[in-house]
Amino acid sequence: MPTNSASIAPAHDSSAGRTGVLLMLLGMLMFALNDVMGKWLVSTYSVGQVVLIRSAAALIVLAPFIWFNGPRKIVAVDRPWTQAARVVLSTAEVFAFYFAVVYLPLADVMTYWLAAPIYVAAISPLVLKEPVGWRRWTAIIIGFIGVVIALEPSSQALTPQAVISVLGSMAFAFMLLLGRTLRGTPDTTLVFWQIVGAGLAGLVSVSFDWTPVTMRDLVLLALLGIVAMLAHVLVNRALKLADAATVAPLQYTLLFWAIIFGWLVFGDVPRLSMLIGSVFIIASGLFIFFREQQLKRQGRLLAPAEAVVTGSGDTTYADGNKD
Repeated sequence: MPTNSASIAPAHDSSAGRTGVLLMLLGMLMFALNDVMGKWLVSTYSVGQVVLIRSAAALIVLAPFIWFNGPRKIVAVDRPWTQAARVVLSTAEVFAFYFAVVYLPLADVMTYWLAAPIYVAAISPLVLKEPVGWRRWTAIIIGFIGVVIALEPSSQALTPQAVISVLGSMAFAFMLLLGRTLRGTPDTTLVFWQIVGAGLAGLVSVSFDWTPVTMRDLVLLALLGIVAMLAHVLVNRALKLADAATVAPLQYTLLFWAIIFGWLVFGDVPRLSMLIGSVFIIASGLFIFFREQQLKRQGRLLAPAEAVVTGSGDTTYADGNKD
């Protein structure tokens, strides 16, 4: 009996791990499809209009979870000023993302957003007093070099849209940092206020720019929120079935899908500088992630939530929390 039990357990773990990997890959594909639909729609409708309808659809999907957890728990938040600052940052980065994809290839925008964990690692010593050794500082510098290469700074390439992309990804990074300080807040609460903040900003925006929506586009706009919520479910399930060190690095498949969909749907051909910069950024991000995993196993680093960047303002944490 002991022999059989020992032989069965690894098989079960292996099966769960494989399922987790497949769910993470599917979740990343769903987020990529969400971003493609967003880029398609902001070519016709204002960013505020897209964000408003997307937020309304997401709230409809979230409503059963709010009811199950109790509406009072959603309203009664701890550290309200920190929560408010996080909502402002998340709203700013969502608008920046959709503004950027109007003018830039999807792969370019995704490359800038994938640099957010590098910014988090660089800012953590100042904000969270987390120690960063020379190895991670080296990786951070390499990541910044990748961002500069991807930006291709020149009078022709360094456009306002590219600058807004970088600023949006930095807002995203600060939002992640605040999320680390709010780990005691329930997932549904974080999601709810983030969606509400974006929706209210969209509501104010559409008062200045509203385009009549066709029934087909209304369905697509609603799918933006539904697909993103479904993708969150897939990613969170993957993180429960498999180790974070196995599935979290799969977030970088978003760049692959961004290149493929950008080429097939929008005819975007990736710039060489963007591809080279993305290699630096991905290598840096992976090193920082695995180094932090190693330090936590050694007990030399607190266990903050690892952010899994999923595009267009969506983030899942490797400890099961999502925003």
